[in-house]
Amino acid sequence: MTIQLLLVQALNGLQLGVLLFLVAAGLTLVFGVMDFINLAHGVQYMLGAYLGASLAALTGSFWWALLLALPAALAIGLLLEWLVFRHLYDRDHLSQVLATFGVILFLNQAVKAVWGTAPLQMPVPDLLSGGISLMPGLQYPVYRLAILVAGLAIALLLWLLVERTRAGALVRAGASNRPMLAALGIDTGRLFMLVFGFGAMLAGFAGVMAAPILSVEPGMGDTVLILAFVVIVIGGIGSVRGAFLAALLVGLIETLGRSLMPDLMRIFLAPAPARQAGAALASMLVYVAMAAILAFRPRGLFPARGG
Repeated sequence: MTIQLLLVQALNGLQLGVLLFLVAAGLTLVFGVMDFINLAHGVQYMLGAYLGASLAALTGSFWWALLLALPAALAIGLLLEWLVFRHLYDRDHLSQVLATFGVILFLNQAVKAVWGTAPLQMPVPDLLSGGISLMPGLQYPVYRLAILVAGLAIALLLWLLVERTRAGALVRAGASNRPMLAALGIDTGRLFMLVFGFGAMLAGFAGVMAAPILSVEPGMGDTVLILAFVVIVIGGIGSVRGAFLAALLVGLIETLGRSLMPDLMRIFLAPAPARQAGAALASMLVYVAMAAILAFRPRGLFPARGG
């Protein structure tokens, strides 16, 4: 593999990492603060992508689509919280898993009924089209760099919100000791609703940003959800800092592994078996890394409770 290709794949890994962080940040707060397992969180990512693609086609502008999709994703998240999820907070984890899995099935079918099964495409905005020269002979898409910059900016703003504001202090207190927070007179129901809505909006933002570079199709949030759960387990449940660092790590392992493993396997195998074995091993690397980290840090790299 050339240096240019390695650099491109590293940037792609970081870009995947920031998208995973946008999904995992809301998920880790919901899990950490509310002790609520929400398998339907990936659906918010899918809905964000569909809303962005539809609004872009309707308005003719990526920027209007982004601006309108965010409050729409927030509203859908709050509606789901009001209709379904708030009735599950005091139920056991198995009930939460089964109910939220049912929400996944329902919304995937609803998307097919509204938009059909054919993939949608969202155009890259003119302002961010084209490429930028990173080194002689290497052009990298401006839009992918914009995703990276936007994700890093959101990560910084979210860190400031969680670490430097009263609302963030309540969120951290809820992640550390939920019963004590309620005993102090804090309306935990309203806090849970706000955390859930904010997490849904972040996932929707990730979906809108990913729509121009991915096919927008039913079930597109499922793979992202699995990786997001890996991120929050590695980073530490309830930890925004842990989610950010773990998301970058997972993004790099996922992208570089799929690029490097077939080449590495050619050292031992013929080209055709090397491709097959490399692809199989690459799909396992993220989970091997998670197992290795948990063997030494069972609560993740930066656990919120007692961390």
